[in-house]
Amino acid sequence: MAFSAKQLYSSATFFDHLQHKNFPSKTHFSSFIPNQIVGRKCEKPNVLAWKPLYISAVTGFGYIGEPENSKHREAAIQCNAYEAHRSQPLPISIEFDQETQKAAAQKLKIGVYFATWWALNVVFNIYNKKVLNAFPFPWLTSTLSLAAGSLLMLVSWATKLAEAPKTDFEFWKTLFPVAVAHTIGHVAATVSMSKVAVSFTHIIKSGEPAFSVLVSRFLLGEAFPTSVYLSLVPIIGGCAIAAVTELNFNLTGFMGAMVSNLAFVFRNIFSKKGMKGQSVGGMNYYACLSMLSLLILTPFAFAVEGPQMWAIGWKKAVSLIGPNFIWWVVAQSVFYHLYNQVSYMSLNEISPLTFSIGNTMKRISVIVSSIIIFSIPIQPINALGAAIAILGTFLYSQAKQ
Repeated sequence: MAFSAKQLYSSATFFDHLQHKNFPSKTHFSSFIPNQIVGRKCEKPNVLAWKPLYISAVTGFGYIGEPENSKHREAAIQCNAYEAHRSQPLPISIEFDQETQKAAAQKLKIGVYFATWWALNVVFNIYNKKVLNAFPFPWLTSTLSLAAGSLLMLVSWATKLAEAPKTDFEFWKTLFPVAVAHTIGHVAATVSMSKVAVSFTHIIKSGEPAFSVLVSRFLLGEAFPTSVYLSLVPIIGGCAIAAVTELNFNLTGFMGAMVSNLAFVFRNIFSKKGMKGQSVGGMNYYACLSMLSLLILTPFAFAVEGPQMWAIGWKKAVSLIGPNFIWWVVAQSVFYHLYNQVSYMSLNEISPLTFSIGNTMKRISVIVSSIIIFSIPIQPINALGAAIAILGTFLYSQAKQ
């Protein structure tokens, strides 16, 4: 707390008045006002010379000693002050406890994960659609995505950028059904996007919770509260409206998205059952999943499409697009791995409910961005169906908890 010399001079005049009125004895308040300030009372004030006075200590309240009849009593307030230099800043320190700092850092970390996850997913879907428009071979495109991720992780482990996981035969055994379901879901989604708009594929894929509930109820015997079943109504209804009103509807594209939903439901079920107690998680878990899926997918890609078809399609794409086509292929392959890697890393930091909400928001960002970038014509009723389906997905994530 700081007082100027002028302020303390006014205080001295006020206390002199109190002294003569209430204390006619020789009691005085000289200890309250420093001598050097009292001595300035008759001087002409120099505004430029005023400096702030800082109170360093205040002690006592009321007179000390014998009351009433005492001849000698000490001042009611003893105040020590010092004159500060203008160059001396007033230190202000705001400290937060460790828990508050930790919570703030965790929220920031989750926010960075979500923003990165959505951004990478949007970029992947854009480049993936560009590649599939020029090079309609979804089996090879899916294979290249898994190959790029596997190569990146092998390099990271070899260069010690990431710590290699410690695995055994039992780990790979339990991972195998997860990898099978992941491979089917990945290829089916890519087939869907090669036939229909990206936005339509993601609208249909927003119906994944309905498959999850139906499979868990009828195959696993798991029961759910009524609110969960009610949340499926807008999901199924919204997807149905979007499918019926889709201008460029394609049955193969629609079935690809539906098969992808079912496959990813089984992937999640196998992952929950088989990976309990395993020490491998997050980034390394997805790396192992990509490598095993690559081994499963490669022979089927050769059997379904084959090198001869790839060579003809590649030559045609390069002649139409130019060297940029190669960049598109690299980009869609790398960004596929990165966005999935970040999503698995975020699972270690957030609850399943938060992840479900983030996944819903991710689909919204992909649908909106793809409609804008590819200038996809969309009817109001089609947009309404998409909004209803996405709202149902959000309600499902709330009811599931």
